[in-house]
Parts: sequence; structure tokens; C-alpha cells
Amino acid sequence: MRSSFKHRLAIALGATLLGFTTFAPATLAADVTDIGYVDQAALSNIPSFISANRQLAAYKSGLDRQFVQAMHGVHDQNTQARIAQEFQNKLAVRQRDLFGPIFARAQVAIASVASSKNLSVVMDKRIVIYGGQDVTSNVADLLNGPGDPIPPVNTPPPSSVGFVDQTQIDAIPKLKAANDDFQKFQADEQAAAQTKLKAAKNDADRQAVLKDYQSALADKQKQEIQPLVDQTRDAIAGVAKKRGLLLVIDRSNLIYGGTDITSDVTSALK
Repeated sequence: MRSSFKHRLAIALGATLLGFTTFAPATLAADVTDIGYVDQAALSNIPSFISANRQLAAYKSGLDRQFVQAMHGVHDQNTQARIAQEFQNKLAVRQRDLFGPIFARAQVAIASVASSKNLSVVMDKRIVIYGGQDVTSNVADLLNGPGDPIPPVNTPPPSSVGFVDQTQIDAIPKLKAANDDFQKFQADEQAAAQTKLKAAKNDADRQAVLKDYQSALADKQKQEIQPLVDQTRDAIAGVAKKRGLLLVIDRSNLIYGGTDITSDVTSALK
């Protein structure tokens, strides 16, 4: 997936979304007082998260030993793949069991703090360059408290911050088709390049092969991906203006609140 169209589009779209995020910071600082942010890295240092990480590490250590034993003497690739998947599933289940309740508790704490401070949205600190209220310590205090955080009575108020779910945008037929086409093209080009590299007689020949490979991918990206990136950016900008939003971020950077414009954007792109 890291070499797929989805990842490339996500990178390009991420730059677009960052443009929305950093648009007119002076205006945001002066006119918007209902935006908060949380340093999730700092929250990972509270005792409950540290304890869960230690438990997961201990479980993984034992699981690794079991995996080595299970793979001993197994030469069939299909069987190896099945065993590996089984152990990955075990680790994923244990991780979910350990962290699920903690994440749920953290979400309630964030919602509670946001409600008490009249925040319409809380974002990840990583995307905040200027402005906003840091509520990390408030959330940490609730999580370190003796009891469970109390959920707010009210739902988040309307927000001038919008968000889109990239996974839903990636699923739009024309984007998925472009993704499939690009993946096939990349696989074919990579296979051809590997064949040429084996036949290369010196470093200069190998450098030429790699240069041609990278150039072919760049040309394909420019032809098939960039137009879709431009269309996505225009669709987001159009919806944001129509809905009166000050900025738009990716859902992965949103923690609480916000205005979901994913369906509007996907409709505009279809």
C-alpha cells in the first residue's frame, strides 16, 4: 500500500489539507476560540498506557517464541503464511483488548474537557502550527484520576472545522480504477527494471535503468494521479466555501467534533 496510488494521493491530498489548515492563521487566531488540540504522544506516557505497552511487549515476546517453534520444520509457503497470519491475529486481538478500553476512556475524557471549555473541535497537536487551546494536561488529569471520566451531556456544537475521510474518497470508482491501473503499471515497470539491472554491465548502466524507471513512474503519476489530486483539492475547496468552513483536515487528525464533509466531497467527485 505504501507504493500505491492511495498512498501517493494521500500524500498529495495531505499537502492540500495542510494548505487549508494553515490558511489565514491570523484570522483563525483572532476569530476562532473554540478549537483545541491534544498532544497524543504526551498522553501515551500516562501510567495506563505505559502499563498496556509493557503487557503487550511481554505478550509479543512469548508469542515470538511460540511462532519460532510453530515454524520449525515447515517448508510449505502457504502453511508458513497461514501460521504467520494466525500469530499476527493473536497479537492484534491482544492489542485491541489492552488498548481498546484505554482509548475509549481517553475519548470520553477529551469529549468531557471539550464540552467544559466550549470547544467545537479537538485536533492532533501534530498538525497545529499556530493558535488553538492545548487541553492535553486537562485530559491527562481526568485519565489519571481515580474514577472514570463522565461523558458530556451535549453533542459537539457546529464547527467551522471540516474533515474528510480519505478511505472513503479512495473508494470512489474512478480513483480506485486509477489506483489499480497505477499498481499494475508500477509492477510491470519494476519487473522490467529488475531484468535490465541483471543485464547491466556497470554502475552507469544500472543508474540509467533506475533513472528510466523513476521517470516512467513520474510521467504516469503526472498523467493519472495529478489530475485526480487537483479535482479532489477543488472539490474540497468548493464544499468548504459552500459550507462556510475556515479549514478542512483529514479525519485521522481529528479527535473530537468537526463537520464531516466527506459525502459532499465524494458526491462532487463522482
